[in-house]
Amino acid sequence: MNDNNVSVLLRYDRGALKDKMTFAPADGSRLRNFAVFDFNNDSLMDIAVVNYGTNNIGVLLGYGSGTFGNQMVLSTGLNSYPYSIAIQDFNKDGQVDIAVANYGIKNLVMFLGNGNGTFENRESYGVDFNFAPLVIGASSLNQDGRSEIFVAYDDIYHIDMLITYNIGSFSNHIKYSTGYWPRSVAVGDFNNDTRLDIIVANEDENTVSVLLGYGNGSFANQTTYSTGSSPSSVAVGDFNNDTRQDIVVANRHDNSISVLLGYGNGSFANQTRYSTGSGELSVAIGDFNNDTQLDIVVVNDDNTVSILLGYGNGSFANQTKYSTGYKPWPVAVGDFNSDTRLDIVVANYGDNTVSILLGYGDGSFANQTTYSTGVAPESVAVGDFNNDSLLDIVVANYGDNTVSILLGYGDGSFANQTKYSTGSGPSSVAVDDFNNDNQLDIIVTNWNDNTINVLLGYGNDFFSNPTTYSTSSSPRSIAVGDFNHDTLLDIIVANYNEKSVSVYLGYPNEGFLNQMRLTTENASRPKSFAIADFNNDGQIDLAVANSGTNNVGIFLRYDNGSFANQMTYSTDSSPWSIAAGDFNNDTILDIVVANRGSDTVGVFLGWGNGSFSSQKTFTAGYNSQPNAVAVGDFNNDTLLDIMVANYGSNNVGVLLGYGNGSFAGIKTFSIGYGSLPFSVSVGDFNNDGKLDFVVANEGADNLNTFLQTC
Repeated sequence: MNDNNVSVLLRYDRGALKDKMTFAPADGSRLRNFAVFDFNNDSLMDIAVVNYGTNNIGVLLGYGSGTFGNQMVLSTGLNSYPYSIAIQDFNKDGQVDIAVANYGIKNLVMFLGNGNGTFENRESYGVDFNFAPLVIGASSLNQDGRSEIFVAYDDIYHIDMLITYNIGSFSNHIKYSTGYWPRSVAVGDFNNDTRLDIIVANEDENTVSVLLGYGNGSFANQTTYSTGSSPSSVAVGDFNNDTRQDIVVANRHDNSISVLLGYGNGSFANQTRYSTGSGELSVAIGDFNNDTQLDIVVVNDDNTVSILLGYGNGSFANQTKYSTGYKPWPVAVGDFNSDTRLDIVVANYGDNTVSILLGYGDGSFANQTTYSTGVAPESVAVGDFNNDSLLDIVVANYGDNTVSILLGYGDGSFANQTKYSTGSGPSSVAVDDFNNDNQLDIIVTNWNDNTINVLLGYGNDFFSNPTTYSTSSSPRSIAVGDFNHDTLLDIIVANYNEKSVSVYLGYPNEGFLNQMRLTTENASRPKSFAIADFNNDGQIDLAVANSGTNNVGIFLRYDNGSFANQMTYSTDSSPWSIAAGDFNNDTILDIVVANRGSDTVGVFLGWGNGSFSSQKTFTAGYNSQPNAVAVGDFNNDTLLDIMVANYGSNNVGVLLGYGNGSFAGIKTFSIGYGSLPFSVSVGDFNNDGKLDFVVANEGADNLNTFLQTC
């Protein structure tokens, strides 16, 4: 018989139980696990159950009388076979969330709580496991402010620790009209209202478009200003020292740049043009001669860059030219040799290199040094990707669908490139911290497949696999800023073939990163773990029930977040479940395990330094096959007791504690023939200040409530 139920035992006093009440999840649910928490902030305990057989979890809201509402079902996915559940506020919004380990599809999914008992649709965060997860557990926030999840797998001899992190997601884009062939985009506050605005260079219309921001992520219709012929690149800066932002535009077909001085109200003066080299492709700004005035660097189609030094009044000196590689295209500036003087990097589309021109600080530059990139580098940006305080370079390689990372040595030289895959035809790249983890990330526009990629940085020069978002036709240029004042970075993309720009608003989105692996032993088969501070050092440690090797493993945590190798303590046969509590009132945590193979529970008293006494055993009854343990004070004597779910004898048992580490003989309560109790938890379900019991019965299609009597 399979009655697949969860039993809730409500306690009146001294451990006696009342007859059960039944709540039905669904036929064939095959309950595997459950958790108890207040999911709707009404100070009443609720239950979340894991329905292995129906590929979902269920949330039952408590009425405070020991009864519960109908199950609200949350799908975990086709053939997911959810097995275990963990509760924690993973996205730090003050509401509890649910993480579920899916045995069938070997992944972890999360349901974000809204605080009213409802949850957002499941989200999967790329945590695809190589093995089928059996059990998960969550710890409180670590030193980095992140939650942690521990995962044990079926017939595998290690445990993985995952940390939560913001994966930097973006909303669907909103489009705004521009001129024809928007080729370049930049952001700035052009009307001094502390709200970011947008500037776009329209190549086929010989104009720039200004879109003023409202500060909520939306923008006014464009206002256009004339430029030279075929504006191909735009940059923003204060060229006349009036604290108002101005614009410089590279005009590709008339060998000039245009400077448009801003009035500070969102409008601009007519352009002033300056001669440069042939076929201007890209423009950037910086103070190249250390006079506190902004200067301009322009990339020319004749394999040169032009330097125009600024006078600080909005005008510029005649150009000085320096050689680059073949067919230079994008340009960026930064101090690559740590001498406080700005240098220049240019990506050479025609010979698959970048050129580094080190600045002397007087407006002149050394001859170029080149480094290999991928095929047809079309965009370049700089940032510190490995947290060594030295600038590195990222290049978008249009011809081989990659980005190249060149790590800087701080002396103006760079390591050989490391490549990461992107979408088809990466055309523009930008860097910033999109997930607020203080590590630089990369964002790339892909011209050929109309997408953008976000590669999250780990701070050690490694990056995540790209997350992809759809764009409009032919995304050509990208810029970053907080357009709606929510402290999260947003993105703007110029859609070259569609006469528009797209705005993507960023939002927090918590995912999981596999941080470390803890090895148990060959054939150990970890089944359960307890998370607590066992050596009183303020760090969360881990205790594991190793069912295959008949021991418990203790992993003590160091101050740097890593763990020592496990120390083991022998148990009886097949320890299946583990919990922690102070059983002898010495303010030091102890451990209890359910030994399924020998019909006992084992107690290990802690010494306070992370070590434990040998096991002391207590019988759970003949052929009981204890499957789960929980701890609590079940008779109001301020001493911790033990609750056991006995899979083999279809009952739950209570061992009342004497407060010295020993316990009275087990007192059992029948669940029903064939119920196969699988898991147990405790909580006050009728709001009377007394602990009650919840028992999950493996094959059940209902929930049972047992009220205690004297």
